[in-house]
Amino acid sequence: MRILSGIQPTGILHIGNYLGMMRPAIALQAQGEAFYFIADYHALTTIDNPETLRANSRRIALDFLACGLDPDKGALFRQSDVPQVAELTWILSTVTPKALLERAHSYKDKVARGLPASAGLFTYPVLMAADILIYDSDLVPVGKDQKQHLEMARDIAQKFNDTFGGVLKLPEPHIQSATETVPGLDGQKMSKSYGNTIDIFGDEKEMRKRIMSIVTDSAPVEAAKDPASSTIFQLYSLFASKEETETMREVFQGGGTGYGDFKKQLFAKLWEYFEPMRKRREEILKDVAYIDTVLKKGAARANEEAGKVMKRVRAAVGL
Repeated sequence: MRILSGIQPTGILHIGNYLGMMRPAIALQAQGEAFYFIADYHALTTIDNPETLRANSRRIALDFLACGLDPDKGALFRQSDVPQVAELTWILSTVTPKALLERAHSYKDKVARGLPASAGLFTYPVLMAADILIYDSDLVPVGKDQKQHLEMARDIAQKFNDTFGGVLKLPEPHIQSATETVPGLDGQKMSKSYGNTIDIFGDEKEMRKRIMSIVTDSAPVEAAKDPASSTIFQLYSLFASKEETETMREVFQGGGTGYGDFKKQLFAKLWEYFEPMRKRREEILKDVAYIDTVLKKGAARANEEAGKVMKRVRAAVGL
């Protein structure tokens, strides 16, 4: 089974990224042949500074490795190091109905948030389809909010196969629900766009400051509090054991403890959870060539598989 997952290098990774994409994707490396790509082509729709893009891409690779990606089990590479992706994107675009792209939720959402309505943003699903199809992917882990993209990739692949024969493999989704359950500091979904994130590798002072700024209601210390409506409790439960979670639930409901104390418990839990990853990250940084070696090895593996698919595609369309 071949598993594909990708992440955009649009900024510093936060715990929403970790829970929604990184942790489940890394866990799947034990279940099959994993391909992980850093989506720097996609990031061009939002980043126009070349140094920022290069630095972000390298940091994504570093953080992925620190969080447990094993380069002997999964290929880690930059999307742009596989040029066949761009070629397949163009070929797929010739059979992709414009009406299909017009239904994309992400395009409407991003334009509504102020991003320029560029052709690249509009045809984003075609590039995503190429990312998936070019490696003969069997399984693609996505959050529920990205399910439409995978459905569109399947639609595009089916349209291509209807036109040119059964050339492309249709992938299956592996839906991750965590992306909808990670609240940010203000209670909205954690997102860089909202500025409400907690960085997974932020320094101690900054992480503590962010957690202490979590928005709460005005319930007094002595009052019972509702854990179901608390961002603090929701975040804590994503990292704590069942026993720890139940203990905090009982204290919430029992009253007598203020939100400040609960925030301190959340900070302690997050700092403890990511400690082994921080240590691994420091070790990786000591070997200046390690990240480049991993990315080069991953790109070679990805190009090998992409070449096989493009050979079939080119023959099918007459190139």
